[in-house]
Amino acid sequence: MTAKILETLHFIGTNDRHKTLFESNWPLPYGISYNSYLIKDKKTALLDTIEYGSDRSYMEEVAGILDGRDLDYLVILHMEPDHAGMIGEMLGRYPAATVVTNAKAIKLLEIYFPELDKNRMREVREGDTLELGHHNLQFVMTPMVHWPESMMAYCTKENILFSQDAFGTFGTLDGGIFDDEINLDYYKDEMLRYYTNIIGRFSSQVQKALQKAAVLPIRIICPVHGPVWRTKPSVVFDWYRQWAASKGDTGVVLAYASMYGHTEKTADHIARQLALNGIRNIRVFNVSNTHPSFILKEIWKYNGIVLGSCSYNTGMHPNMHHLCHEIEIMQPGNKKAFLFGGYSWSGGGLKNLRLFAQTMSEKHQWEVHSSGIEIPGNPTALALESLNDPIAAYASTL
Repeated sequence: MTAKILETLHFIGTNDRHKTLFESNWPLPYGISYNSYLIKDKKTALLDTIEYGSDRSYMEEVAGILDGRDLDYLVILHMEPDHAGMIGEMLGRYPAATVVTNAKAIKLLEIYFPELDKNRMREVREGDTLELGHHNLQFVMTPMVHWPESMMAYCTKENILFSQDAFGTFGTLDGGIFDDEINLDYYKDEMLRYYTNIIGRFSSQVQKALQKAAVLPIRIICPVHGPVWRTKPSVVFDWYRQWAASKGDTGVVLAYASMYGHTEKTADHIARQLALNGIRNIRVFNVSNTHPSFILKEIWKYNGIVLGSCSYNTGMHPNMHHLCHEIEIMQPGNKKAFLFGGYSWSGGGLKNLRLFAQTMSEKHQWEVHSSGIEIPGNPTALALESLNDPIAAYASTL
């Protein structure tokens, strides 16, 4: 899959509709794209590659655009294998090509490609420039967006930002490659899920990267996943600025674990009370039916979170434990939390939710409203009514 961005700049990518889990963890119901970029100037340069085996025609597409010319430089902005997978084949095909990357990436190259001749590597630092002719690439270090070696390249003549994983998204490119060829709302949802699950943990580093990029006149953004932003790059820039700030709108994500429907009954009552108290954005999830990646995406949107779990072997339900684990890792910003639980012969669901919430309060400034409520067995009408005042008080804080 190729497209001409400029006469001297080409998109070369592929759609992966076979992989079901990104990083063997995050569901890909709409697939994912891998993008790389080839500059044909006085010198030629390929910026990143694609995942090994994802497109058997990739090498031929690169060769076709080079049209008999040699490859002078392979620029590596990010060493994760979904972008670095074809480095070995590319350097084998073009033995005169020089690898251009930073010191941290060179260490990773030594791990993934130990046979690579170190004399073929050119180390660059913050602000260094690679001159190709008309295109001059200036390098911007963006550590932990989202690996320590991550960096971006900025074409000073054409005002193009090659942003590696930043501004990327889940989802394949179904015909449209550029932002003016697609429905932006369709991609925004999966872009947020990509951000929250892949990059969100490093939002402070993202903010630093955005500050660096904000002083550059950016005409086109070329990420390694998703569409190329050639018409309105400010749109995706503003999305990232909002998400990195982790300031959710007024609303609640209610996630619960229930084995036999009793805790679910409590969850539905709480959701109804939130609505009666003026909360209009309410998203309810059964953690046993919805992967944490989709729940995390919604958690990022809103300032309130309600978690409830039945007891399970004196602890919380394993699927709730999984969600809490992912929340703690991804750090979705300050939240206002309310907890509840259910039990039969033993408690433990609420107790362990409290321990989780205490950790989030201490490390990430969560505000936990009350100590939570635990209801035994099948909730009675009276037991559910006892939640009304606490929920009203909680809603008033949002």
